[in-house]
Amino acid sequence: MLNNNKVVAMILAGGKGTRLEALTKKTAKPAVSFAAKYRIIDFPLSNCANSGINVVGVLTQYESTELDSYIGNGEKWGLNGVHCLMSTLAPRQTEEGANWYKGTADAITQNIDFLDNANPEFVVILSGDHIYKTSYAEMINLHESSKADVTISVIEVDPSEASRFGIMAVDKNDNIVEFQEKPKVPKSNLASMGVYVFTWKTLRKYLKRDAKDEKSDHDFGKNIIPLMLNDKCKLKAYRFKGYWRDVGTLASLHEANMDIALDKMELNLYEQDLNNRIYTQDTYSVPQYIGKQGHITRSIANQGAIILGDVDSCVISTGVIIESTCKLTRCVVMENAHIKKGARIHNAIIAPGVVVEGDEKINVGNDKVVLIA
Repeated sequence: MLNNNKVVAMILAGGKGTRLEALTKKTAKPAVSFAAKYRIIDFPLSNCANSGINVVGVLTQYESTELDSYIGNGEKWGLNGVHCLMSTLAPRQTEEGANWYKGTADAITQNIDFLDNANPEFVVILSGDHIYKTSYAEMINLHESSKADVTISVIEVDPSEASRFGIMAVDKNDNIVEFQEKPKVPKSNLASMGVYVFTWKTLRKYLKRDAKDEKSDHDFGKNIIPLMLNDKCKLKAYRFKGYWRDVGTLASLHEANMDIALDKMELNLYEQDLNNRIYTQDTYSVPQYIGKQGHITRSIANQGAIILGDVDSCVISTGVIIESTCKLTRCVVMENAHIKKGARIHNAIIAPGVVVEGDEKINVGNDKVVLIA
């Protein structure tokens, strides 16, 4: 752990998340439920806490009220101590007017005063909508020891999937020599995870420069990184080993939940080590109840769930009621949903508070994930 304030983390949590359809109609993507007990934002915040990063800014924008309320003062992640600072940072009105964040880089630019007040040596830029567990300490140490201007966390992806990501080409020492933003013909399979460590003085200079460019998209991947490469800055790749998922689509959110339900153990949420847990809000709900005719297989269920039917390969959140003679397979059932007697559902995400009427048959025999909202 780092246990010092020379590092500040900035979590980009303002995206609209339109590909999650109705799940994000009134909820910011980082506030969406995951794995019965958690919200997506729990993962980067827990990673920061477990890394000893004591100053964290969460940049909110779309439907920020619920996310602001959930984050609070950072107590859930131990970020409310005497030497800690947790702050949600929404776009605000200034003498120049009121502006939404125009891009990922612009979001940081609009909060330069927050970073200047913290006066860090390094800034860690994170996405608020990825599922993974890590300590950023090793990556920060690599950045510092290599005297890089920016270090980018990369993960090897299937070459057939590489065109979906920002792709890094590196030399034999893992110095980044080329960056391709979602290329049709990728030159490598090293995908950017959207996790950056910048030397703050260098980043500040490039943010100011980018802000003056009216043609810029004000985005790290599209603008800041290519500009730094063009200027011969030192860009280092950090090879991440472990579980990582971008859960920006219904299919990817469902798949990541199924990884937990099917106990693939690529992502351990049962960690006993206090320095390696994913922390979240305790619902203070009643215990879950599995009735006499209820049957649950290869699934996880949170507090307050009542399961009277047949559940296989499912993720059941708090307050869910599944009545008798129901049969659910490969379903993600979010908080307070109610599945009435005799319903049959397969390969679905069931949004919070939804009521599925009795004897309904939804998506049975279909491999494509559907959203019930």
